[in-house]
Order: sequence, then C-alpha cells, then structure tokens
Amino acid sequence: MSGVFMNLEQEQGAHKPSNNRYITTPIYYVNAKPHLGTLYTTLLADVFKRWYQIQGDQTFLLTGTDEHGQKVAEAAEKAGMSPQAFVDQLVPAFSSAWDHYHIGYDHFIRTTDPAHMRAVQGWLQRLIDSGDVYKDTYVGWYDQSQEAFLTEKDMEFRSGEEVPYSLLSGKQAIKVSEESYFFRLSKYQERLLAWYQSHPDFVVPHERLQEVISFVSSGLKDLSISRRTLTWGVPFPGDEHHVTYVWADALLNYVTGVGYDETGCSATCQQWWPADIQLMAKDILRFHAVYWPAFLMASGLPLPKTLLVHGWIKVDGQKMSKSIGNVVDPVQLAEAYGVDAVRYYLTRYLPITQDATFSTGDLETRVTTDLVNDLSNLVHRTLVLAQKQSLTKLSGPYAWTEAEQQLKVDIQQSIGAACKEMERLYLHQAYAEVWRAVARVNSYMHEQAPWQVLKTDEARFATIIAAVCHSLALIGAVVWPVMPASMERLFGALGVPFVPGRDMRSWICNGAWDLSFVLTPTAPLFTRLNQTKEQTMEEKKEAVPTTADATANQISIDEFVKVEIHTGTIVSVSDIPNSEKIYQMQVDLGALGIRTICAGVKKHYSVDELTGRRAIFVTNLQPRKLLGVMSHGMMLMATDADGVPTIVAPADGVPNGTRLK
Repeated sequence: MSGVFMNLEQEQGAHKPSNNRYITTPIYYVNAKPHLGTLYTTLLADVFKRWYQIQGDQTFLLTGTDEHGQKVAEAAEKAGMSPQAFVDQLVPAFSSAWDHYHIGYDHFIRTTDPAHMRAVQGWLQRLIDSGDVYKDTYVGWYDQSQEAFLTEKDMEFRSGEEVPYSLLSGKQAIKVSEESYFFRLSKYQERLLAWYQSHPDFVVPHERLQEVISFVSSGLKDLSISRRTLTWGVPFPGDEHHVTYVWADALLNYVTGVGYDETGCSATCQQWWPADIQLMAKDILRFHAVYWPAFLMASGLPLPKTLLVHGWIKVDGQKMSKSIGNVVDPVQLAEAYGVDAVRYYLTRYLPITQDATFSTGDLETRVTTDLVNDLSNLVHRTLVLAQKQSLTKLSGPYAWTEAEQQLKVDIQQSIGAACKEMERLYLHQAYAEVWRAVARVNSYMHEQAPWQVLKTDEARFATIIAAVCHSLALIGAVVWPVMPASMERLFGALGVPFVPGRDMRSWICNGAWDLSFVLTPTAPLFTRLNQTKEQTMEEKKEAVPTTADATANQISIDEFVKVEIHTGTIVSVSDIPNSEKIYQMQVDLGALGIRTICAGVKKHYSVDELTGRRAIFVTNLQPRKLLGVMSHGMMLMATDADGVPTIVAPADGVPNGTRLK
C-alpha cells in the first residue's frame, strides 16, 4: 500500500469539519426515465439534507446518473445513436424531475464527466501499483441485466436446466470467458468483518447488515473489474483493450463528486468525505456494503458512516418493473396530487425498514386526513378567527395558563420523540410523532374553543391564538424538510422569519414560546382533491327503491325525536385486544360528560388521526358490550364513493354536547 493511501486511512476523515454533512443517492442508470423508486431514494436524501440544514450544519447532497455499461451501449445501438448522444438525451429527465420535486442537490454528477473518468483512471493505476489489481482470466457466469459477475451464492440451477438463473434478477445467466483485471477482494474479507463488528450502525436497518455479514463470512473471491468485450466505459489505464467494470466506475462517483481527482482525495474532498448517509435500495446493498468499503480500504480512504437501505416499493403487490407495466411516473404524480403532498406521503407512509405498497387511493386518503383535515384546516381556522377579531399582531409577554403550559410540554415531547427517530434515520416514525403534535394542537383548539372565548374575553382569545401559532411555528420548522414550499407559506402567514441554514437546534429542542407574530390570512395550505374516478356501468347504477320499499323504511316524527344526537370531541383512543376493526374511544360530550364509545374504524383511521377529532354521536342507545368493552353510544359516519368510512364533523363554534335537531 502506498504512503498516500496509508496516511489517509489513518486519518479517517480527520480533515472533515464536524458540522459538514454529506449525503448521497445512488447514481441512476439511464436506461429508463425516473420512477417512483428513484424518486423515493432521492427524496429521503433531500429530507435528511434539509433536516441537517435547520440544525445549522453545512450540507452537500450528491446525485447523478450512471451512463456506462453494456445495457446502455446496446440500447444506443438499437436507437441508432452513439452511446454519448443516447445518454445526453436521457439525463435531463432526471435533473428536471428532481428540480420539480424541489430536491436541493449540490452537484449532479455524470459518469461520462471527463473529470470523473480521469479520477477513475488515476485511482485504478494506484491500485495496480499497490498490487491490489492484477490481470488474469475470468471464466464464469454473468448477469447481463445487472451487469454483475455471479458467484455460487448468486445463482441457482433449476430442475432440468443447465444454465443457471441469477438470484439478483431472476433471469438466466450467460457464460463468459475472457481476460480481465481483478481486484483482490478476498484480501479484505477479515478487515470487512472486523469493520462490521466494530461499526454496528454501518448499515441501517440492522438486519440488512446481518445479510452482508453472512455473505462475506461465506468467503469472498477476487472481483473482475474490467471488460474486454465492451468499448463503452472508462478506458482501463495502460491497456487499450479493456474498459472499467461499470460498478467500479460508478461507485467512485461518491468521492469524485466532492473533488477526488486523478491524484487522490483533494483538500475539497477531505472537507466532505466520508459521507454521513449513503442511501440506496436493498438490491444494490452488496455493491455498497462489500465492494465499496473494500475499494476504500485499498485506497486508504475512510468508510462512510452509514448506508441507509430501504425496501422496494410495490404497486399492486409487485415490485415496479417496466416489463410488468406498473411503473409510476413521478412528474405525473406531482401534477395530479401536488409536490408537497407526494413528498409527505412517501416520507411518512413508506417505511424504510421493509418493502412498502404504494397506492393512489391511500395517498388520496392521507392527503385528506393528514394534510387537509389535520394541518391545513387548523392553520386556516386559526388565521380566519384572528382576522375576524382584527388580531394581526401578537407579541409577548404572554399570560400562559396551565392549559398552554401543558400544551407546550406535550408538543415538546412529540417533537423530542421525532428527533430521536431522526437520529435513528427512521423518517416514517419521526413524522408519525410530529403528527401526534398536530393532533394535540387540534385537541387544544377544541378544548379552549376560541370562537366562544372571543365573545367575552379578547385577551384570553389572543392568548389561545398565540399558543396555537407557537405550536404551528415549531411544527412547521420540523416539517419543512418534508414539505418546504408549504411550510414556507405557513411561516409567511405567521409572519415568522424562516432562514434555512440557521441553527434552530436549541429552539426545536427547548421550544421557547417567546415569538412575535404578524398574521396574514392565506389560502388553505391544502385542499380536498377533486377526484374523477372511472366507474363501471354497474357502479353508476343507482338502486332506486320501490314505493313499497320506501314506505316500509319510513318512520314517524315521533319516532325520530327519540334519537338523541350530540356533538363531541374524541379525547383519547386505544386498541381493543384481539380486535382488528374496533377502537375504544373516550369522547367528551360536554354536559353529558366523557363516555366510552367504540367504533369499527381501525382499518381506516389511526389513533393519531382520531385523537382530537370532533364528530357526531348517537347518545341514547342502549349500552352494548363489544369484545368485553361496554360502548355507550355510536359515532355517525358517512361513506365516500369508494365505500370508505368518513367522519362527519360539526362546524367550528358548535360546542361539545350540542344536540342536533
């Protein structure tokens, strides 16, 4: 190993400032347009970048395109174009899609960039000089679709067939025999295992690391890193008959993108490398968790802090695939539902820990429940109430009561829990905690009923509005990484300066309620989707009751007035053991007190979505025991066009316990 390599390895990122945060996405293969999976990875990277920004850290986000390899060469030939012209026409689809989604990348790298290609050649030459790369002959199986050489662990022979199938793609492998340059991967087996052992957070989720350890423990063979039968790639240094194996070329982008050049890791490179988070889907984990760290060890470069690995996004239960025809176009999705709505849904409801199912139906439901009902209505209601009272400016000192102090504590607990989940890199769980805070503010709003207070106590009314505004400002800061455009509108409406890059760490953690506000009414942050759904003729037919049926269903006015229907607020929600459908709710019915009422809405509403919601209840039904829980009433629901239960809520200003007549 050369002296340059050894020194850099010993320093292990010593030159990198502690507040420099470097995040990467994979570079995406240009054989197809961006799809929901590539958007998801890129979006997560952008959310992490923005999260670090609101903590005052310096950030660098790298994304780009992988443009070399056999598949690209074949596609270009089929299109009657040169490979370079072919990739040049495809790359803008990626950069424009990321711009459309407000992805704040700092550099968009292309593996055809001359600087990158020179850096790859310089890197390979140093590995040749150190003895970590040598020439030999490769004989074995190759997965053309993945551009990967296969080991015994990567393939299976099926009954009666002599050609194996790749476990990487499910496609048949091809037999190759050619002269090749090899990287001494086997030399680094024990060092890799020692690294995994000493750095348990190297791969998140942790179970993915166990898969890597199992693979490496079973034995590593040296890796072919050149192709003689291909011309479209980085020319191998010193041998005009070879080009660099696409993965050896592609992986180096993570350092060339921040200044690694033909001489090694420059001063700029050392300011950013090693990466803090490298994001990817699970199907390319091996390349990043085995080959990439071995390359870095051989080069004397520090290893990245964490590889964050998410599952596949499935549509109709299947992984997205062009051949299946279930690929979702990100730009069309944004045009239909809005950029921030899609950003929120993917971040909050697609867990990184497992494969996730995407459906536009669920997206529509979450937009309505979370963004329209929970957040947008809360903001709009607050601003409209303030406007009606000509309340435009709020400033301290504030006369907080016990109710506001408790609200602050509850909000801070939820935000604190969200911060801990962010440290674990579990975005979906972090924003579930944030929405607990949103629900708590809604609950406070209902409890304090400022629409009633304004009639008798203007000072108290202003205090309530100020408490809601403080809560919204804090929530807005934490949600900004996910929905930047919408939250900047929120800050504009609150009259609170918001500067991305300013250190908000202490404010987020301590939540000092001493802000001043200049309130400006604004259009709702989110509105209900205008859904145009195709229906079959069967669905369009209305069941018109016969005269006899209609008469049979009629009741007298005397019978109707016996039914007592009241407004109420759901104070708390809990699961009922062994029930997949029913929640147990505590409902504040005003003068009627707090009652236990059960509702079979578990498949359609989460605990957070119900807590703090207002609804309408039948209150004089005979008590009924459901799975051991006595229910003292019934929540009235409507159903939408898809048959999904929807809560019917009273208008603002109608107090709990009001009887409907």
